[in-house]
This record gives sequence, C-alpha cells and structure tokens, in this order.
Amino acid sequence: MVGSVWAALELSLTCISAVSLVSPAWFQTTTFSFGVLTYCSWPQGDSWNQSCGTFQSLDDIPDFAWKVSAAMLLGGWHLLAFNAILLLSWALAPKGLCPRRGSGPMPGVQAAAAIATIMGLLVFPIGLASPFAKEACVASSMYHGGQCQLGWGYVTAIFNAGLASLLPMMRWPHVTEVQRRTIFFSRTLSSIPSAKSSKQIDANKKKPKLSLRSPTCA
Repeated sequence: MVGSVWAALELSLTCISAVSLVSPAWFQTTTFSFGVLTYCSWPQGDSWNQSCGTFQSLDDIPDFAWKVSAAMLLGGWHLLAFNAILLLSWALAPKGLCPRRGSGPMPGVQAAAAIATIMGLLVFPIGLASPFAKEACVASSMYHGGQCQLGWGYVTAIFNAGLASLLPMMRWPHVTEVQRRTIFFSRTLSSIPSAKSSKQIDANKKKPKLSLRSPTCA
C-alpha cells in the first residue's frame, strides 16, 4: 500500500513536470510568451489565435544560460521519470521478488532529480538578458523580466520542484524508524536462548553425580 502511494505521487510529479517543461507560459506579455522549449505569439486582444514554435535542440536555444537551464531541467525530468518507473515496478512486483521497504528502491534518485530541477529553475532567469528575451520583454535583464510577467508554467515548475524536494524528507523518518525496529528485533532474537538449550541445561542439573571414591575394606 505504501509503495503504491509513493508510485502515484511520483507519477503525478513527473506528469506535472512534463507539462511545465512544454508550456510556453513561463514569461509572457500581452502578445508573446515563452518557456524553456516553446514560445507563442498572438494578435493584441486575441489570445486564442496563437502561433507557436519549438526549440528543436539545445543549439536552437538563443542563450548559453538558457541552454544550461534546459539541460538541467530535462535531466531532472528524466531522473524523475526513471524513479517513477522504478517505484511503479517495485509496487507491482510480487512480495517474494522485491522486498518491501518504506522508501522505495532508490531514494537518492528523487533527491538528485529535485536538485537538478531547482538548479535549472534558478539558472533560467539569467537568460532574460539574451537578445531573444529583450526583444520580447523590452529592457529585461538577468532576474528582471522587464515588461514580462511570470506565467503559470514557471509557477507550476517551482511548485513541482518544491514537492519533489520534500518527498525524500518525508520518507527519511519512516525509513529510519523501520531500520531501528529491525535492528532492535534482531538483537532481541539473538539474546533469547533456544528452548532446546534450556532443556539441556535443566537436564544436566537434574542428573545425579556419580561418586568416584573407591570402596573401603572392612
């Protein structure tokens, strides 16, 4: 049951992260918006008639810091997806095939994914100083959006990264408690003598002692 809950949470985070990555609404104006991998433009007052484009590769991204951010975010998403697949297979595997542990098979992957995602989110606003962002946002600079405002894509990515970073902390107390109980139980078992040994000790105590004294002559 615990494994299924962790797998569901991990799959949800992976899907939310994918949606935020492909979203063009990280920074936006009244006629233009862009994200890590996509951008869109539309006529004034007609946001339903959008024309969108995609950066096909890292070479197409117009700024080096933007490329670094995209690489980190994509790497974090792949780690998140990999951990979600592991958790799902771990939760669905037979009990005899995979031991049940409270934290899942590889809790370190979750922490690495969260760190990579947070670093990518911190680096991305440096790309606001690129010519592409300056043309869209007017007078933008590093960590200053100019006329651009934060869009729902960036906010969703921040929220998702926060949840991803909290999951390993939520698992750690449970894992520590399980390990502590296991060690205590194993020590208790080792300190209890077996019933067979106790019976042998009692039998030896009840045996009469044989006298080795030689008989005396009358």
